[in-house]
Amino acid sequence: MADMLVSSVRIAGSGLEAQSARIRVVAENLANAQSSGKTAGANPYRRKTISFHQVLDQTNGVPSVRTGSIVRDPSTFPLHHQPSHPAADARGYVKMPNVNPLVELTDMRQANRAYEANLQVITMSKRMLSMTIDLLRSGR
Repeated sequence: MADMLVSSVRIAGSGLEAQSARIRVVAENLANAQSSGKTAGANPYRRKTISFHQVLDQTNGVPSVRTGSIVRDPSTFPLHHQPSHPAADARGYVKMPNVNPLVELTDMRQANRAYEANLQVITMSKRMLSMTIDLLRSGR
């Protein structure tokens, strides 16, 4: 029983790490949602995405999640007509980041909920482990 509880804590812990990394990537995207280039025709900030993959911990046979690669989103940059902007091209258009704040906020909420769920698993596992130890001490 204790092995199962420890395994659940390890699995949830890997989930916490993965969602924490996801939250950092989303926060960076949101922070740069208006970061255009500095010179005429320059590319702005490019949205980042993160991937995850399942791995098997060879020491105890517990599956866990790991962060994969952080890659740049290849989608096109939206153009805004701002002729006075230093990054405006010859036609007066500025390339803006391919970051959609609504998508990022949705990703942030989803990552936050997943983080909280993993935290709840750890809390419950610790509580159950403590109750098991108490039962063994009392001899019931």
